[in-house]
Amino acid sequence: MSDDSATRGAFLLADLAATEALAAALAGAARAGDVICLAGALGVGKTAFARAFLRARGVADEVPSPTFNLMLHYDTAAGAVWHVDLYRLSAPEELAELGLEDAFATAVCLVEWPDRLGELAPPDRLDLAFDDTPGGERRLLSWAAFGEAARLAPVLRAAADD
Repeated sequence: MSDDSATRGAFLLADLAATEALAAALAGAARAGDVICLAGALGVGKTAFARAFLRARGVADEVPSPTFNLMLHYDTAAGAVWHVDLYRLSAPEELAELGLEDAFATAVCLVEWPDRLGELAPPDRLDLAFDDTPGGERRLLSWAAFGEAARLAPVLRAAADD
């Protein structure tokens, strides 16, 4: 999922609180049609980010990982949010049954394991890649905003300055 025309950056998230603050900031800026792709190994904070995003959108109920459901839908005062986990998919063809293309157009979509999207990855999206760092809770966050998602870049730049 690379594109040389993307707006890009990288910075350290000091701890879980920094990840949650970033998620809340993006939750305040995101709107229907925004696709936020969350990449990284198991345990680096993708689901923690999604939970914080949904809490910031007003979801008070438990926010489980959608690993087994694949997709969970939340209606919030700010609009629909889909939390998608594609970890168990083995081929992009399996996505046809999920109706993701409709969700991409009408809701905010948080997509874990976006590499499974293949050619179905929307051209307008925000890619967030979480990586472990040696010796602690810190995470390196690399990001790229494509197309319309570039309007979210100031949120990421502000988080990098904190």
